[in-house]
Amino acid sequence: MTGNISAKADKAAAKKPKKVSKYSKRKVDPAFYWMTIPAMILVCIFLYLPFLQGAMYSFTNSQGYGDYKFIGFKNYIAMFQDARVGHAYLFTIFIAILITLGTNILGMFLAVLLNSKIAFKNGFRAIFFIPYTLSVLVIGYVFKYIFMTPLPALGQALHIDWLSTSMISNPDLAWFPIVFLSIWQGVAYSTLLYLAGLQTIDNEIYEAASIDGVNAWQNFWQITFPLIGPFFTINMVLSLKNSLGAFDQVMALTKGGPDSKTETVSYLIFQNGLGNGEYSYQMANAVTFFIVLAILAFVQLKFFSGKEKV
Repeated sequence: MTGNISAKADKAAAKKPKKVSKYSKRKVDPAFYWMTIPAMILVCIFLYLPFLQGAMYSFTNSQGYGDYKFIGFKNYIAMFQDARVGHAYLFTIFIAILITLGTNILGMFLAVLLNSKIAFKNGFRAIFFIPYTLSVLVIGYVFKYIFMTPLPALGQALHIDWLSTSMISNPDLAWFPIVFLSIWQGVAYSTLLYLAGLQTIDNEIYEAASIDGVNAWQNFWQITFPLIGPFFTINMVLSLKNSLGAFDQVMALTKGGPDSKTETVSYLIFQNGLGNGEYSYQMANAVTFFIVLAILAFVQLKFFSGKEKV
């Protein structure tokens, strides 16, 4: 009896199909490798190799040319004791938060308006996207003229003290033109991404909500915003990354002044690393800044991904 049971069990086991990995029989077209591997090689040559070389220079006393010697972590120690570098990091984070919030709030607002049933909708979309196509450096000089001449004249005519002089030369207000220009240009791309997200939402959801008596605010907060969660996540990450790397705006408007009050980390690395003989020192700054950006991007993705509703 026991032998029969054992024989039946062996037959059942033989008939039972074996688990096969989903990757074992999958055929990959060699064309994918021919496209991916050359691209990977180019990325390594033009991105990772220069980064590793720069990281190596951060442990030397190199001025960007001539002989050099390794000095260990002296550049990093000096950088953490440098008040100018510390102020650059604080200022960069300060304007990055303002730019990120302003860009996303305004971008989402414009996207909702442009997604509604209004006349000349496609024309408005094109008009709002134009700032993104323009060079920040060129437009920055236009805004510099506006903040230095017409606006102070307007402030004097209206007897507004803080507007009567140029904000660019005011140490307490010089950040505003940088933030304003960054939002003015960055909101176009943000709006475009949010529009793409809004167009993935089925109109039947809104029709069902209107039958239930949902008002406009509840419609946005309980339906629209959760459904465009992935677009909000990528917008926040891209906006923060771009604003933390603010350089063109500073170069065109303030050049780090007045009195180094508007120096961002990117501008400081460029100005002192290439122009003032602090090549290896600013390489250490660049490596540190890269680590900070990577940590912030990781935290952002983890935080906002957890908030998304499927």
